[in-house]
Amino acid sequence: MLEKKIILGVGITDAVKQEILEYIIRGLEKDSKKYFIVTPNPEILTLANNDSSYKNILNKAKIALADGVGVIMAGKILGRSFKERTTGVDLLENLCKQVAEKPITVGFLGGKGGVAEKTVECLQKKYPGLKVTFIGREWSDKLLKLPKLLRLPIKVDILFVAFGAPKQEKWIYENLEKLPVRVAIGVGGAFDYISGNIPRAPVFIRKIGFEWLFRLIAQPWRIKRQLALLKFAFLVLKETIKK
Repeated sequence: MLEKKIILGVGITDAVKQEILEYIIRGLEKDSKKYFIVTPNPEILTLANNDSSYKNILNKAKIALADGVGVIMAGKILGRSFKERTTGVDLLENLCKQVAEKPITVGFLGGKGGVAEKTVECLQKKYPGLKVTFIGREWSDKLLKLPKLLRLPIKVDILFVAFGAPKQEKWIYENLEKLPVRVAIGVGGAFDYISGNIPRAPVFIRKIGFEWLFRLIAQPWRIKRQLALLKFAFLVLKETIKK
């Protein structure tokens, strides 16, 4: 079992990317029970701080990636340092790379305007052996409670869900047991980056922890979301005072 450390009441997995990849693949090869993975960043942890039911869902995830430099910094400040930051985009791409030559299937759910299809096209060009058994867009909550994959005679070992937080985590938690899916992972905007729909920060910018700034420049509308970082910093500071 992978160790977790608590940040603002949410357990975050303390492991390097390769440990996480091996854990997921080994479990699928051994026919483990269904579970889901979340990718908490400062915005998600701030949302969870104000929503106890959402926090409970995050804590029921078997794996919670430290997705966001703010989470890594909070760990250091609180004396709970993490081995490595692993983003949802990196997990998605590396999982697809490693399962491409294995009898493991994947599915993609979410995004708009053919982004899921474009993501699959990009990944299969890189990893020709990737076995994709489902591609679906986001649907209207008013029209459908579950996607068509429920009615198809298919098996999806890993389902990547890109609805954005908190919708994707809540949907996964409510529906996983009803789906022909073994592992569900909430990946936020990962499809946009992998498909090339939105440019991702160069590697050196990611390494120095300024990917958030690159995203803000590329998508100025994110400024309102970035304000959550200020609240997150306040909550972390408040917790240090409690210590």
